[in-house]
Amino acid sequence: MTVTAPLYSVPEGIETRWATPENPRGRRGAGGRLHHGRKGFACWFLRPGEELVLAEESGSSGVVRRIWMTLGDRTPRMLRALRLDFRWDGASRPAASVPLGDFFGATLGAMTPFESALFSSPEGRSFNCFVPMPFRTGMRITVANDGAETQYMLFSEIDYTVGDRLEADALYFHAHWRSENPTTLLRDYEMLPRVEGRGRYLGAHVGVAADMAAYGDSWWGEGECKIWLDGDGEHPTLCDTGTEDYLGTGWELGPYSHRTQGCHLADRPRLRYGFYRWHLDDPVFFNKEIRVAMQQIGSWRPHTKQLLARCGRLVAHAGAAAEVPPRQVDFANPRIEAYGLFERQDAWSSCASFYLDRPENNLPGIDPVEKRLADLPAYDEEEVKGLKSVPMEIRTLDRWIPGAEGMSLEELEELRDACDRVLKAMRDQERTLREAGGGRAGA
Repeated sequence: MTVTAPLYSVPEGIETRWATPENPRGRRGAGGRLHHGRKGFACWFLRPGEELVLAEESGSSGVVRRIWMTLGDRTPRMLRALRLDFRWDGASRPAASVPLGDFFGATLGAMTPFESALFSSPEGRSFNCFVPMPFRTGMRITVANDGAETQYMLFSEIDYTVGDRLEADALYFHAHWRSENPTTLLRDYEMLPRVEGRGRYLGAHVGVAADMAAYGDSWWGEGECKIWLDGDGEHPTLCDTGTEDYLGTGWELGPYSHRTQGCHLADRPRLRYGFYRWHLDDPVFFNKEIRVAMQQIGSWRPHTKQLLARCGRLVAHAGAAAEVPPRQVDFANPRIEAYGLFERQDAWSSCASFYLDRPENNLPGIDPVEKRLADLPAYDEEEVKGLKSVPMEIRTLDRWIPGAEGMSLEELEELRDACDRVLKAMRDQERTLREAGGGRAGA
């Protein structure tokens, strides 16, 4: 699928559009108009329950080529509560309905600097997506606030072209978000449930918060990535050798961000990780169906055996010592290995990206916001204070009129008119007193 042209050419019939708050439909000559053309309307505000159309095109083919966003409130709850929906060619169901933060790689609600071939956050304060997203007759990209707090500053720019001549086999972009807290013992975590159709799996952003209360600081990432293709039965065609191996490194995970693989969140003291793998040079094609999962397997070390012995959960052997049915590892046995593999449960979330030969997929819809937020790992409010900016005007309103942020446009206009009338009466009185040569009583 060709979606780019050589840097030195101008393809015939293709035009460039930028959808921004001031020109959300990318119309000709409609950008930079407000306030005498001096940066009139740079960002949106989005109240609970509201949805905005960030970009929309109809009656034309094209390709979404870049999405950039940043937010005044980048706290974990807001990143998980904001929902992005992508629709292609007038489809009734979105090809992607995903939490904004997870889609862009802010796994577990953590903003960290990174750069990959498809996504980046240059300084950990913004979001970039460079995945090409073709459409044949139109597209619609929206953001909704499913949470309970207003997002006061939502900056966005969606760069796309129209008039592109797409190949007959050009595929549509899709994404699917999932979360389990905790995962199910002895069951692989599905990053991508079974998808029907022909397409290409791109990869995923994944977040893991290991259960330190149960397993201490034992390593959580011995599980293998498994990909079932085109009629595979119990066992998959594709299977790697371990979590960090799948990410191109070895012997646990530290921070790095490379072109197609990285671990941009590596919080070793709290065992919280965010990572990605993009199958660009090693494509994963499917012709009928695909399913992608990660095993939930960890390893113990000498200093973690006693904690695991009394953790109150089933700690079953994995690997060469695995048993069916699974039995509790006997850590009291003096001959037990110093190092071993075991089945475990942790908090996992993922946003998988793929291309498909149709604008809709057979996957279930996004979880309700209550579950999305409940699955977030606990975080310290102090550490996220710097991630929330509220405009001075809103702070003033909240100081004198609590709840004003929830008022409708009509109610705010009524409040403004009432304030204007009160101010006029007070100013008239002051002017009358001055002209009479007096002042306020008691002054």
